[in-house]
Amino acid sequence: MDETSLAAVTEAAGAGSAALAAAAARARSDPGSCAVVLVEGMSDQAAVQTLAERTGRDLRGEGIFVVPMGGATNIGHFVDLFGPGGFGVRLTGLCDQGEEHDFRRGLDRAGPEARYFVCVADLEDELIRALGTGRVEALIQAEGESGPFLTFTRQPAHRGEDRDQQLRRFMGTRSGRKIRYGHLLAAALDLTRVPGPLAGLLSAV
Repeated sequence: MDETSLAAVTEAAGAGSAALAAAAARARSDPGSCAVVLVEGMSDQAAVQTLAERTGRDLRGEGIFVVPMGGATNIGHFVDLFGPGGFGVRLTGLCDQGEEHDFRRGLDRAGPEARYFVCVADLEDELIRALGTGRVEALIQAEGESGPFLTFTRQPAHRGEDRDQQLRRFMGTRSGRKIRYGHLLAAALDLTRVPGPLAGLLSAV
């Protein structure tokens, strides 16, 4: 495998490079037993893995690696590494609606078997709608962040927004917060109300 390609995706993955390294090692040693789920960021990774665990699945044990790419625009590098011109593993993806063009263009190069699933706004939006704003606010309270959330909602830029939009944007206001809530929202989800993109993704891998 071209070490330049690996270096490019390692830089793009950033803090998510541990999952990337594990996926690359498995793909290099046994590509036929490996599948890679490409997601935009680490909050998506946290939600997917948490939900999989709650449904009794051990993705790593199944040879499935959820790899954050540091943004959808990096997908070409990851397809070069893991797709037909690289390790040749099975590829699946999860993206925001606004990034669908990049995902489609990237995964089209991996062939028709490379499926991807699209969240309406983003994964947090899907989870918040599935849980309901009251349940999400209760989670924020349990995390001791009701005060910061109230301060956020009173800011002029956010005062007129719908509650679900305020919740979603609040989760992205501090480093690490979005990842933490990706896990918490997925952990609190009623398994009979799993959002369509997540359900589709987990059924496909």
